Amino acid sequence: MPPLVIGVTGSIATGKSSLCRYLVERHGAIHADGDRVVHRMYEPRRPGFDRIVAEFGPDVVGADGMIDRRILGGMVFGKPDRMKALTTAIGDIKAEMKGIIDGWRATLPDDAIAVIEIVLLIEERYARWCDQTWLVGVDDTIAIPRLMERNGLTEDEARQRLASAVPWETRAPAADRVFMNAGTPEAFQQEIDAALAETMTAHLAGTLGESQYERWQRAVDAAAGSA
Repeated sequence: MPPLVIGVTGSIATGKSSLCRYLVERHGAIHADGDRVVHRMYEPRRPGFDRIVAEFGPDVVGADGMIDRRILGGMVFGKPDRMKALTTAIGDIKAEMKGIIDGWRATLPDDAIAVIEIVLLIEERYARWCDQTWLVGVDDTIAIPRLMERNGLTEDEARQRLASAVPWETRAPAADRVFMNAGTPEAFQQEIDAALAETMTAHLAGTLGESQYERWQRAVDAAAGSA
């Protein structure tokens, strides 16, 4: 039996990284951060680096010789055509993510927990490679002050960031677990512990079954086919 692979998603300032960090520190999970995986794809001497410089110009390279993500972000934020060009320049992101999960399944024991954290886990269909999809959500009344404090943003800037994010309610039908991270850290951790214990028990017993994402995607595809 392969390890338990959990895909974790959620919008900005929800606490999905906190959930993953807790799984690593408390339960010994193996973790991959999708953002960092993508960033590694355009480090110097990787093909993505040269393609980005060719597409966006040498000004995107910082003094340290790395792609300056702040400068690059300013070139693509709010510009779908430029964002698409960036995605193309980076390379085959889906293959990179799948390679990580395939590697876990080939090498980790059946009682291992592996967690991949991706904002667009559901939208880009990465969730089809995971055994479970866990979603972390909060209402904007909580996310806005968190984002202001964490990122040093004004309220208007925080609202602008959240306006471009996918609401948790949209993703919830595709998730096996929805964690509303609106209480204390201790309450959040207790909810994670309970969810993991139940999930791991079913996994080891071979009774976990197909994920909610699989059922949801099948329904979406069927509805699109009949439209």
